[in-house]
Formats: sequence, C-alpha cells, structure tokens
Amino acid sequence: MQHHAPRPARENLSDSLATTLRNMIVDGQLPDGSRINEVHLAERLGVSRTPLREALARLAHEGALGSVPRIGYFVRPLTLEEFEQIYPIRSYLDPQALRLAGLPSERKLARLDRLNERIRAARDADAVIALDDEWHVELIDECPNKVLLDLIGQFIRRTRRYELALMRERPAVVGAANAHRDIMAALRNRDLDGACAALRANLEEGFEPIADWLRTRSRRKPTSP
Repeated sequence: MQHHAPRPARENLSDSLATTLRNMIVDGQLPDGSRINEVHLAERLGVSRTPLREALARLAHEGALGSVPRIGYFVRPLTLEEFEQIYPIRSYLDPQALRLAGLPSERKLARLDRLNERIRAARDADAVIALDDEWHVELIDECPNKVLLDLIGQFIRRTRRYELALMRERPAVVGAANAHRDIMAALRNRDLDGACAALRANLEEGFEPIADWLRTRSRRKPTSP
C-alpha cells in the first residue's frame, strides 16, 4: 500500500513560499530586475532549496520571474505596459466561456454562493485572490471548450501578482463579492446575457485601481545612480 502523506506537506510549503515571494516582489523586497540568489534566499527564508526551487518555478510560470540559462532567475518588473496588455484579456475570454457553459444548476449556484461568502469574510489578500480565482473557475468549468479554459487559467496566473495590491484594500474585496452576487442573480433569473455582461464588468473594474497603484509605485521607485 502506497502512502502519499508527505507530498501535500511539501506542496503546501512550495505554495506558501510562492505566496511569500509574490508579496516580496510586490512590496519591493525583491527589487525589479534583481537576480535571485537561491542560496541566500533559502537562508533568508529558513527553508531548503528544493521547495524554494518549486516556488521559483511556479512564479516563472506565472511570469513574475524570468530566467537566463546558467545564470538563473530574475525578478520581472511590474509594469503598466504589461498590465495594460494582459489584464483586459479575461474580460473577453471569461464571458465567452460562461456563454458556452450555459445556465448553471442550482447546486452549482449554491457552491458559488458559499465561495462568495468566504471571499467576503476573508481578511488576507492572498486568501481573497485564491478564493476569487476558485469562484471564477467554478463559474465557467462546464464550458466545453477546454482550450478556452486553459487560456483563462494562464491569464489567472499571469495577473495574480498585479491583483495582490488591489485585494489588500477592503473595499475592493467587498466590491468583488457584490459583483459576484449580481452575476449569480442574473443566472438565477435565467438571464445568461445579463450574467455575461455583469461578469465582464466585474473583470474590468479592477483595471483603474491597479493601474493607479502601478503609476504610484513607478514614481516611488528609486532611480539608479
């Protein structure tokens, strides 16, 4: 009989490290463009290099880190230019996936309700983002176009570090939960067009606050000598 208990523990550690590193990048503790020294970073965080490497690989997959052969990982800057290119894409993709998925069952709506209450109650930005991602994936997971779902998954990962600043603000969390409630109300009224429009509005409303944060962050960044 095989036992798999140790594996989730290590996966949880690499998940936790990815969250820590994402916050360090957003806060500037790992400065834009800086090279990641795995030995020093492992010592700084008090962890072994194996879960750290897994976390770094995850952040590279998200686009938060770049890598150079034989040199290693470096921090990819958070830029308004990249944000303007990647953030609006989900407001086109997700409503199409919802349209293809069609009206959900009452059971699915009940699951979405429960998830949304957890979002409203959460006080930690990382928890909010994880729950919000889970809510959006649950909403569209019956879409028959798996390539479309795959693309949405890629953009969920790529925008995560940008959304972190937004979800630290309590009004943004409440706003997201209220927007989700509007989407579910339209679905309960069997108004798929209305639900798709509400979903698009939900995905667009974070753009300006995050863009403003990026502009402020850019102004505060120390210039090189």
